[in-house]
Amino acid sequence: MAEKQAQRSKSKPSGKRAEGRKAPGDGDGTAEAPASKLPDEKTSRELLETMALIRRFEEEAGRQYQRAKAGGFLHLAIGEEATIVGTTSVMRPDDYLIGTYRTHGHALARGTDPKRVMAELYGRIDGTSGGRGGSMHIFDLERRFMGGYGIVGGNLPLAAGLALSSDYRGEDSVTVCMFGDGASNTGNFGETMNIAALWSLPVVFLVENNLYGMGTSIERHSAVTDLSRKAEGLGISGVRVDGMDVLAVRETVAEHIRTAREDRTPTLVEAFTYRYRGHSAADPEVYREKEEVQEWQRKDPIETFARRLIEEGTMSEAELEEIREHADVVVTEAARFADESPEPPLASLYDHLYVVGDQVKGWYTVDERSPDPHPGEQEREAPDRAHELAERGAAYAGPEASRTVGEEIGDAEDEEEGG
Repeated sequence: MAEKQAQRSKSKPSGKRAEGRKAPGDGDGTAEAPASKLPDEKTSRELLETMALIRRFEEEAGRQYQRAKAGGFLHLAIGEEATIVGTTSVMRPDDYLIGTYRTHGHALARGTDPKRVMAELYGRIDGTSGGRGGSMHIFDLERRFMGGYGIVGGNLPLAAGLALSSDYRGEDSVTVCMFGDGASNTGNFGETMNIAALWSLPVVFLVENNLYGMGTSIERHSAVTDLSRKAEGLGISGVRVDGMDVLAVRETVAEHIRTAREDRTPTLVEAFTYRYRGHSAADPEVYREKEEVQEWQRKDPIETFARRLIEEGTMSEAELEEIREHADVVVTEAARFADESPEPPLASLYDHLYVVGDQVKGWYTVDERSPDPHPGEQEREAPDRAHELAERGAAYAGPEASRTVGEEIGDAEDEEEGG
C-alpha cells in the first residue's frame, strides 16, 4: 500500500508549466493547420471591433467592481475574446447561445446593448434582467442569449433542452453551449452528452478550455486532458482549435454548426484559450506563474489579429486607433448610463420569484416582518405595517443602504428625524 501511495505521489504534476498549459503553437497540436484566409474587409473589421469592445468593457467592469459600483461576483474573460467572437460570428440570429458565469462578452457579441449589460452589473433597473441577475446571470431572450449560469455545468442539460425544443417545433435553429474545462468533470456533462447523442440533438458543445478550473490546473482536475475526446465514449466526436485565433475558431465552429443544423448531429469543440485575470475579481492568483501569463499574452487574440489586418493591407494604423477610441467611448457611456439608472424599488423585492395564481395552493414563503404575516409572493399587497418596518430596517443599515433602496427610505428617514 505504501509503495502504491509513493507511486501516486511521484506521478502528480509538479505544478510547473505542464503540457496542458502550453500556449497554442507550443506542441499541443492546435496550431498544425495553416493560417486561415482573411474574410472580406467588412467582416474582418467587425470581428476586430467586437473583440476590442469586449476587452474594453471587461477592463471597465473590473475597474468599477473595485470602486464597489458592481456588486456580487465578477468573472472577467480578458484574453478569451477570440473564442467568444469567433463562435458568435457564425451563428444565425435564431440560434440559441447559452454560457457560464463568465459571459459579459457573449452578450455583447450577440448584440446586447453594452449599457444594459453594465447596468445589470450595477444591479440597476435598466439591466438585462432588471438588476436581479448581476454579472453571472446576463440574459437576453430577444437575441436568444439564454443566459449565464453560476452553477458549474448547470447550463449543459439546459442546452439539450433548447436543442430538443428546436426539434419539437420543427425549427432548424442550433444551440451552442459554451462551458469551462472544469464543467467537463461534472455529472451533468456525461448525462447531457449521452442524451444529446441518443436523441441526435442539434447542439454544438464548446468547451472554453482556459486551463484552470478556478485555481486548479487541468492536469490536476481531469484525468483526460484532451477534452475534445472526453465525450467519444458517449457518442459525440470532438476536435481541438486554437481559441486565441478568431479565424480558426470561426471556421471550426461554422462547420460544426452546419453539421448540427443539416445532419442533426451533436459535436464537441475544445477551444484552447486563456484568461489573463484571475478566476474572479477576488482571486489572488497564487497558482500560476507570471511567466506563464506573459507567454499567453504574446499571443493576444486582439493584437495578433490587428497586426495581421495591417500587414495584409486590410486596415491602417489610424483605423485601428479609431476602433479603440470608439470602444472606449461606448464603454464610458455604458458606465455613465449604469450609474444613472435607478435602483430597483424595495417594494419589488419579491417580484418574478413566485408563480401567483389559482394553481398555487400554498404560501411559498412567509414574510414575518410585521405582527400580521403574509405570503412573500404578495409583497406588494403587504400590510402598511410591514412596509414601515422594512423601511426602518433599511434606513438603520446606514447611509449607503438607504441610498440603494430608493426614495421611499429617504422619506422614512425624514419622518423619523421630524418625529
